[in-house]
Amino acid sequence: MKYHYDGLWKLLIDNMMKKTELQERLEFSPTTLAKLGKGKAVSLDVLYRICIEINADIGDIVSIEKG
Repeated sequence: MKYHYDGLWKLLIDNMMKKTELQERLEFSPTTLAKLGKGKAVSLDVLYRICIEINADIGDIVSIEKG
């Protein structure tokens, strides 16, 4: 299963925030940031914290490729 975080990257651009800035604000590991970049699964807690930080719904930041 592949995850797509294109919505997250777009929202970060809209909020003029870099990926590393999000990582620092939310205090998650560089490994988690790498997983996001590679379209791998991350914890629901991380996704929740991202949603709160950028004022988005989970569907706004992640989609799942089926099949």
